[in-house]
Amino acid sequence: MQMVTLTAANQPAAPPKTSFLGRRELCFDGISSICCSDQPSSDDAAMASASSDPQTPNSPAVKTEQGQCKDLSGRLVGKIFPVTTRRTLFASLSMYLGYHPSRYFSAYALGDPSVTVEQVTPPVFPSGPLFPSEERIVQLFEKNTYSVVNIFDVTLRPQLNLSGVVEVPEGNGSGIVWDGLGHIVTNYHVIGNSLSRNPSRGQVVARVNILASEGVQKNFEGRLIGADRAKDLAVLKVKSFFNNQENFCESSKLSTRLVKNLHIIGNPFGFDHTLTVGVISGLNRDIFSQTGVTIGDGIQTDAAINPGNSGGPLLDSKGSLIGINTAIFTQTGTSAGVGFAIPASTVSKIVPQLIQRGKVVRAGLNIEFAPDPVANQLNVRNGALILQVPQNSLAAKAGLVSTSRGFAGNIILGDIIVAVDKKPVRSKSELNKVLDDYNVGDEVLLQIRRGSETVELPLVLEETA
Repeated sequence: MQMVTLTAANQPAAPPKTSFLGRRELCFDGISSICCSDQPSSDDAAMASASSDPQTPNSPAVKTEQGQCKDLSGRLVGKIFPVTTRRTLFASLSMYLGYHPSRYFSAYALGDPSVTVEQVTPPVFPSGPLFPSEERIVQLFEKNTYSVVNIFDVTLRPQLNLSGVVEVPEGNGSGIVWDGLGHIVTNYHVIGNSLSRNPSRGQVVARVNILASEGVQKNFEGRLIGADRAKDLAVLKVKSFFNNQENFCESSKLSTRLVKNLHIIGNPFGFDHTLTVGVISGLNRDIFSQTGVTIGDGIQTDAAINPGNSGGPLLDSKGSLIGINTAIFTQTGTSAGVGFAIPASTVSKIVPQLIQRGKVVRAGLNIEFAPDPVANQLNVRNGALILQVPQNSLAAKAGLVSTSRGFAGNIILGDIIVAVDKKPVRSKSELNKVLDDYNVGDEVLLQIRRGSETVELPLVLEETA
């Protein structure tokens, strides 16, 4: 509360009389003092002279720094509070802005009937043409989106939660139309739950949603054609309706060149035909697939890959297929900016074999090698350690030595393959990667470390599972 001292001009000086003002009076009186103009008006001057006239009884004389002003009720008020509190100041300022809105605001008051809709509506201009880079992305998406399908494992059906959002179980994902015969390529782990039951060729293992040319989603039964766990690839077949649809792979020149921009089309979290963009951030990466195997020559990208993107295409800026998305490196289960794709060169080599035979025929040595962690424990840091050589095999006839135990139970290391045709081999996974370039019946020259010696042995490659 503030104290007010008033002195009558026609009475002798008396001790100051103190009165207490209520909050409402304080607020309005304070506002009126602030709201007064800087220069006194003619009415103010007349009233000021009347108040100073000794003939005017009971006229309060209030001295102000800037002159005198009226309060909201027409009374003369002055500087009624010598010390202004923060609460009073803020209340006064807010009342002042409300009382004089034109001083700080040029906008019309809310609900003012004099304001028309046209006056408060900003101008709307038609959107201009897209930039060439944007137009290319639109054309790329429109051209390839019909070749991307949504795949659901028949043993894992999506469900609606309470909010109406589709919950897509892990294992479902995307796929690409491989040809006009209805072949669909996807990841092995996308339908891994069905494949764990050892289905026969032609058995239904998935449901495939395909976007038709008229923009309608059509559902088909996906029958198993072939699967390769080692490369995390599988081929399905649906009833053909692609007569007017361009073959996905024939229209794309397969390439693994390092490109600046790339695009991913897939179904992350069940949101069908979603486009994400990024760049290739690395090549020749080892992909630790969900199938439990390591895939070499992987493509690393920062484009968003989330659950549901697996099996979808990785495209360059011209729409060429350069890989199939297969894995992400994450600690949260969602994209962390590090995704991996199987290179198109590997896909184009594996898929035709799956379509033709239902399996992949690989050239190998038919030898059991020590897993890389086991080899490291045995202090083998360079090369592929042979654990066991089957009897009567070509490797046994060539004289390769397996790992064994001595009389005291100590481990006697077998042969360690360190190179194939002069190509260095540092581990079992690198050996498999090197042998991928050979066919059954090819002869290779193995460089072997046996104890402290290095020997070379020729060997004909066999068919391996």
